[in-house]
Amino acid sequence: MLEPLFDKNCELVGWISPKEYIFDVNLNWVAYIKKNNAWSVETGNWLGPVKGLLCYDSNGKVVAWNPKEHVVGITRPTKPPKELKPPRPLRPLKPLTPTKPLRPPVPTGVWSELTFWNWLSQ
Repeated sequence: MLEPLFDKNCELVGWISPKEYIFDVNLNWVAYIKKNNAWSVETGNWLGPVKGLLCYDSNGKVVAWNPKEHVVGITRPTKPPKELKPPRPLRPLKPLTPTKPLRPPVPTGVWSELTFWNWLSQ
């Protein structure tokens, strides 16, 4: 099941299939998740940890979130060993456009300076 991902401005930026894949808003496969870490489909580079429905940059700052999670930062993660790219998943059916969430209460310094698109193209 796909869950929506939002940026710090509460704009829909993508979709996540927990513990498997990340898609952009047009349902293009843009990242895969292995051992709670996201990897770019395009570059093969490590993007950062994924904790539940929160996507982090390599500094432990939140890049994308889902309202089902509390937005919190994490300590700077250690880069994991490279993971093999899985086979391309089937294109999922387009979910209904979610309602724009309210901005969550977040401590200062938790949001990444990277946009979702910058994060994906590392």
